[in-house]
Amino acid sequence: METTEPEANVTRIMLAVNESSIKGYPHASISSRGAFEWTIQKIVRSNTSGFKLLFLHVQAPHEDGFEDMDSIYAFPEDFKTMKHRDQTRGLHLLEYFVTRCHEIGVACEAWIKEGDPKEVICREAKRMQPDLLVVGSRGLGPFQRVIAGTVSEFCVKHAECPVVSIKRRPGETPQDPVDD
Repeated sequence: METTEPEANVTRIMLAVNESSIKGYPHASISSRGAFEWTIQKIVRSNTSGFKLLFLHVQAPHEDGFEDMDSIYAFPEDFKTMKHRDQTRGLHLLEYFVTRCHEIGVACEAWIKEGDPKEVICREAKRMQPDLLVVGSRGLGPFQRVIAGTVSEFCVKHAECPVVSIKRRPGETPQDPVDD
């Protein structure tokens, strides 16, 4: 991937984000918000011009019938021109993170891909070549990991860039720890 001159001196951090699985809670997952906040507080800090955040959301095939998988969103206004029916699950998630970045003053891009999250995240990390990949982790126990699987462990093992996995804080764990 070619980097433009102004972008050559910025650190590019890819964040894999997902929606909450808690019923009636159509927002960013606890793990995704935690990974974002950790990235802002511990890495970006006050050096907002030194970073570009790359948000990737992966949807299961044909989820909600959403077809706009290759559009890139970089400004809050990008979401306002969309028809209501297109503001499906993944887009409101990206809108949240893009809006937060603009409030803070951090450059960003966000996009949706379709497929198996662990495979797509690693493929996109290879394609985009970020300096760092940040993923949230639900902190599942061994039994739950077998049942629910773990995207973060797969990314740590297979991504072609450094990976930081951010665990949920104990107080953030919902009644069912598989929920996020």
